[in-house]
Amino acid sequence: MLEARLVNISALQHFAFCQRQCALIHLEQVWQENYLTAHGRQLHERVDNGEPETRKGVRFERGVVVSAPQLGLTGKLDLLEHHKASNQFIPVEYKRGKPKTNDIDQVQLCAQALCIEEMLNVEVKQGALWYWQTRKRIEIEFDQSLRAQTHALITQVQKLFKLGKTPSPTTGKHCKACSLIDICQPNLTEHDGSNRYIAELFNMEAE
Repeated sequence: MLEARLVNISALQHFAFCQRQCALIHLEQVWQENYLTAHGRQLHERVDNGEPETRKGVRFERGVVVSAPQLGLTGKLDLLEHHKASNQFIPVEYKRGKPKTNDIDQVQLCAQALCIEEMLNVEVKQGALWYWQTRKRIEIEFDQSLRAQTHALITQVQKLFKLGKTPSPTTGKHCKACSLIDICQPNLTEHDGSNRYIAELFNMEAE
């Protein structure tokens, strides 16, 4: 794992949303904002730029950069709470929307916890997700099932990075919420037969 490219924690979210989007952002370095991404970025900037503080025995550190070479992850945490009495570290991730129907937010949070565990040699038992739309904080326990799910997704993204090839588009409802839809153009590239035409042309010349 040390020789592999470190996966940014945000790539896990992108991969779960769309593997092609993940490759465009992290392999091809393509990015374009829409209202949803701009709102999310502003929320994270507001959280990350806060000054460290201690209240009632809890230390709050914002914009914490983590790197876990053995795990193969790197990234930035919105907020890390250190409860001094119990010596517990709790990562807190801020989201612009509301809780999703899948587990990707919990997986992303668990990935943060795994990074903290490698860096500090501690056990991180739980974290929290805070949703802007509902104004609610949800406590998440990092049980073995969630940890296994997180490790599996990290492996999948690592394989994509190692392959170094952007997957073909798969159109769906998710495309409407994607800021890269104008760059990706799934309706065009999904039915693009140029590669097949070129391959057939070379085969004809070889005959």
